[in-house]
Amino acid sequence: MLKYIAALCFPCILVMLFSRVTYYPIIGLLLTIALIAASVYKGYTDTYLLIVIDSFSMTLGYFISNQLKIRASNAQE
Repeated sequence: MLKYIAALCFPCILVMLFSRVTYYPIIGLLLTIALIAASVYKGYTDTYLLIVIDSFSMTLGYFISNQLKIRASNAQE
């Protein structure tokens, strides 16, 4: 159960963190995909459901990062 909760939270947080550091949401998404792919390759992700939950969480993190970037650019105007 802990793996599923972590798969729901951590990729979203990682995408948002990497997006804030690099200033580009797509770069944050790509870095997180690389980390998830490495964990799948090493065998830490053992079911397809975990991969689907990771994908959902990364998509949600990308959406949130993109919205934050749009809000920040609108606030500067």
